[in-house]
Amino acid sequence: MDIIDKVRRLEFRVARALNRAAEDAVGSAPLEPLEVTHAILDAVDRQVQPGSRGTRMFPFNSATVSVLAVSREVRAQFEALFAGAPSLRQRLLERLRTRGCDVPALHVDVIYATRPGRAWDHPQFHVAFDRAAIVEAPELEPVAAPPGRVEVTVVRGIAERRSYAFATPRIDLGRGIEVRDSRHRLLRTNHVAFVEGSEGNHTISRRHAHIALDAAGDHRIHDDYSEHGTGIVRGGRTIPVPVGSRGVRLRSGDEIALGEARIRIRISSDSASLRTD
Repeated sequence: MDIIDKVRRLEFRVARALNRAAEDAVGSAPLEPLEVTHAILDAVDRQVQPGSRGTRMFPFNSATVSVLAVSREVRAQFEALFAGAPSLRQRLLERLRTRGCDVPALHVDVIYATRPGRAWDHPQFHVAFDRAAIVEAPELEPVAAPPGRVEVTVVRGIAERRSYAFATPRIDLGRGIEVRDSRHRLLRTNHVAFVEGSEGNHTISRRHAHIALDAAGDHRIHDDYSEHGTGIVRGGRTIPVPVGSRGVRLRSGDEIALGEARIRIRISSDSASLRTD
């Protein structure tokens, strides 16, 4: 066991002890399902280890996620979140890839429990890792076509970054990275996050819009009940995006107006998303 591994294990034990002590002393509100999901991603992230020649590696190919579900309603929320797009497995793979880990296969099992286990590192979930000979079943996740690569460039307004690139079925657009309700519960995280308080960003809602891949493999822009509206700027004219509709299909090169802000998208794919009808 090298020094980095020893430090990581020590930090993990200290964090677990502090977490349990805080829970016993003052208690805390339970995490929302999306917050639990982010905590699971962080737990996987902590298992990334340095490899040879400056590379990074994830030494496991199997993860068993145990989740506390005290009622049918809570379990249904987790099941919908874990099975949706992106699924829990897709989220885990994407997190590992952003850390520079090449993970050819990852088997994920989810177990629901009515009470936390004694060895759990968090009162609401636990992740156990393993490396075993696994025969992967055919991929059955409900995505009709590969999402393709969507490149986003901020044309007007100030975002956390000038440009982004995604290969996920959904891209959330809005002001601020995290969107929380009045009780400080996490509602969503924006993939393209415009900076709070910056000039010109005041017309962007926190949950302004999102781009989603439909069953036909097309990318569509949906308005999420924004205050100042969403539109597509194409060929010198603006196509409004109705609130609560099935969205408007995007073309590579379109600009999306989010209030007064604007972004340009480019879709790199051989799928139907590049049709120009």
